Amino acid sequence: MAPAPQTAPVTVRLQRTFQAPREKVFQAWTRPEDLKRWSAPGDLTTPVAEVDLRVGGRYRIDMRAPDGTLHRVTGTYREVDPPNRLVYTWQWETTPGATETLVTVEFHDRAGRTEVVLTHERLPDAEARARHEHGWNGCFEKLATLFAERL
Repeated sequence: MAPAPQTAPVTVRLQRTFQAPREKVFQAWTRPEDLKRWSAPGDLTTPVAEVDLRVGGRYRIDMRAPDGTLHRVTGTYREVDPPNRLVYTWQWETTPGATETLVTVEFHDRAGRTEVVLTHERLPDAEARARHEHGWNGCFEKLATLFAERL
């Protein structure tokens, strides 16, 4: 029997400009009280957000669905360069067999607004890519709302 074909890891790359200075956008990615407001897409909530913001520090985000299902992601910060860049691993704790992936977030000043470039790489397949792209876009919508409320 022939071995199953291996698929190359897949990457999501998204760009979005937010109506806030990059220091504020960077803070929203790194402060637990802000993460609880935007880091779960759609009708999911974030009851737990923990951050140890340093290279080698860990984070944890719990996302809860309306039916009570818990989705927990954890990881380790690999690069922390405020307010320019964050790099961290991404591991679904509540999904057996999930592979560790890598997220890079760049924050670019655009005349007082902030362009965020998010690259989520090493996803195992196109299905995982589609789920993560949908999730990140939903999170970006909540993040945009957070900044609109603060204006």
